[in-house]
Amino acid sequence: MYDFLIVGAGAAGAAMAARLTDGTDKTVLLLESGPDYLSADQPDEMASPNPFNLLLPRRFQEQYMYPDLMARRTARQEHRIYWRGKGVGGSTAVNGQIAIRGLLHAFDRWESDAGCTGWGREGVLPFFNLLEDDPLEAAYHGQGGPIPIFRMPQDNWGAVDRALRDAALEAGHPWNDDLNAPDTEGVSCYPINNRDARRVSTNDSYLETARRRNNFSIRCGVTVDRVLLDGRRATGVRAIVNGEPEEFHAETVILSAGSIHTPPILQRSGIGRPETLKTHGIAPVADLPVGEDFFDHPFCRFELKLKDEHRARDVNARHTNACVRMSTGVEGAQADDILYVAMNHGGVGVESDSDSAQFGAAMVNNILMDCASRGSVTLSSADPLMQPVVEENMLDDETDRAQFRAGYRHLGSLVALDPIQSICDDVTLGDSDLPLGWLDDASEDELDDFLLEQSSDAQHGIGGCRMSGNGSGVVDPFCRVEGFQGLRVVDASIIPLDCQANTNLTSIMIGEKMARAILDGH
Repeated sequence: MYDFLIVGAGAAGAAMAARLTDGTDKTVLLLESGPDYLSADQPDEMASPNPFNLLLPRRFQEQYMYPDLMARRTARQEHRIYWRGKGVGGSTAVNGQIAIRGLLHAFDRWESDAGCTGWGREGVLPFFNLLEDDPLEAAYHGQGGPIPIFRMPQDNWGAVDRALRDAALEAGHPWNDDLNAPDTEGVSCYPINNRDARRVSTNDSYLETARRRNNFSIRCGVTVDRVLLDGRRATGVRAIVNGEPEEFHAETVILSAGSIHTPPILQRSGIGRPETLKTHGIAPVADLPVGEDFFDHPFCRFELKLKDEHRARDVNARHTNACVRMSTGVEGAQADDILYVAMNHGGVGVESDSDSAQFGAAMVNNILMDCASRGSVTLSSADPLMQPVVEENMLDDETDRAQFRAGYRHLGSLVALDPIQSICDDVTLGDSDLPLGWLDDASEDELDDFLLEQSSDAQHGIGGCRMSGNGSGVVDPFCRVEGFQGLRVVDASIIPLDCQANTNLTSIMIGEKMARAILDGH
């Protein structure tokens, strides 16, 4: 019998497992559906600063992702592949290595608007500091933590990085040395979790050391079906291992399988909306909004047909270094609601099965970082080997559409400036043949139609097991599943309101914060 059984070895799960076993007598079993490997044994493509080397080839999708996982971005689109990491490190082993913190004023709203006591800026900042090793010395940064923070020198930026920087500065956006400083906007270099030109995932940074501890065990190739319950107390999980059922038991079960795979585990356990569960022959145990309130950050690009001398050729060339954070000022929107992203390439010399609606050759992207639209993650079957149905429902909310339109039009004005025009033979809108000038005459309705048809997502799956302070969500502010003992959810699915940033660091922070809360007896 273990003290803790953690399901999922990704951002939050790996951080929790490492902290709970560090200098304690607590025993932890970490279960992961994907492969196990040491840092030294990962493929070079996984370590590369260019994530497309890993994301695009089918052989890597089958080994380190879920090629049968699909998601519908907007109601106008069909389901397409949705990249989630599989294996130790989870999505931190396959993502773009973006190390942007959630915004502190966004966390203040978690506390004030969602009632999540302890999750405001003062509650989360110490754990962002704890996880990072940032060379910038400031009270709001940490040194010596597991995650190295690196900013690419501008001399090493790609052509699109430099062009977006110069266009934005020309248009009056300020320069910002530190995108992770509190309450800052402007043109910045992305902080990334990278050291010596190699990715540092949570497998590299947390599990590599924890593996040596006698109180820690990892089992991979384990697909968790459901939580085992004795009344309202969790006693373990039932899983599929090598095609056969197997049970694992612990005093506390912690689901950290992420916003895509944690909700289905709860639903198969009888925790969710009764009408959904009964459809799949599952007896309801508790009526909770599991799988609801899922969302992601929509983006839509301007495709840049680069002149030959500006095209990336090094297979390890970083795909993005420059970004611009700004506020649209749309009524009802939060500050810092838009992020513009330079993309020097969509893969260099990599044969791809990826759909062109997601990535082109080179681009600048408009990303909405303040989303009110909500979708869902629901069972497609009671079979744990079947992927869930993911409906993102992006841009369903009118304020979201107004912000996204404003952001896209303003980015179009930057694209029209000489720094970007001078590196391009042509510019088109999204995955279409529409010229840049189309925006000048497009009505709001026409632009909405275009964005609903063309937008993809930033692969920032959020929500599905919403945290609340009044019992209306799935978990309470200590991530305990409402109405149950010995059962917690600790991953990005608990996020109640937009953190307004890439979810990489915020997910690790959640694991760090909850490990400390548990060790403190909460």
